[in-house]
Amino acid sequence: MREVTPFDTRPRFLIRDNDSKYGAAFARAASGIEILRTPFPAPKAHAVCERFLGSVGRECLDPLLIVNEQELHRVIKEYLKYYNTVRPHQGIGHRIPAPPAEPDDQQKTENRIIAFPVLGDLHHHYRRSA
Repeated sequence: MREVTPFDTRPRFLIRDNDSKYGAAFARAASGIEILRTPFPAPKAHAVCERFLGSVGRECLDPLLIVNEQELHRVIKEYLKYYNTVRPHQGIGHRIPAPPAEPDDQQKTENRIIAFPVLGDLHHHYRRSA
């Protein structure tokens, strides 16, 4: 399971459905990870996971040509950093989940805006210059 995470650490949680395809080999690979099964009669329980995977596909993977697994890990790692520290999220009032530290008052008075490319200019985030 560590191979599917971008930070070389095991995930703490795995959200999955109750499909029978998750057998003994899967359980061994997931040992030490808390498995959260979605309620059987509630197909909408996957909504959060599906929304995130849709965002990864639309905003990151669909526009790029990934040629190997190493590049996939690099791209996902960069996208996750962008997703959690720069990208506004509609579901939380267009705020950023883990915003960077606020600039000091002197920087706030500057009028110059600088664009920072993400994923080779696929996305950008903007900050006031120092």
